Amino acid sequence: METIVKSTVDLEFHEAGPTTDAAAKLRMHDGTEFTGHGVSNRNPADPQQQRVGEEVAAARALHELSHELLRKANTDIEEQTHTPAHVTH
Repeated sequence: METIVKSTVDLEFHEAGPTTDAAAKLRMHDGTEFTGHGVSNRNPADPQQQRVGEEVAAARALHELSHELLRKANTDIEEQTHTPAHVTH
């Protein structure tokens, strides 16, 4: 039997001057939520390009989110096997 599970990642951005903050929130099918945060700081000498700041901040937020998921998977494995796990990317 094939099981298809859907989870959603939402990205939210906040800008203040040269700084763009991003939050990436993952909602798993069982209701568990994980969040990653990222920040982008534009050099004042660079032209203002909102999209670039969002891309960098989003990438950093998703990177942090991936680490949260790996830590959770590591913990889940250890709880089931009662042995140290070493999940890496």
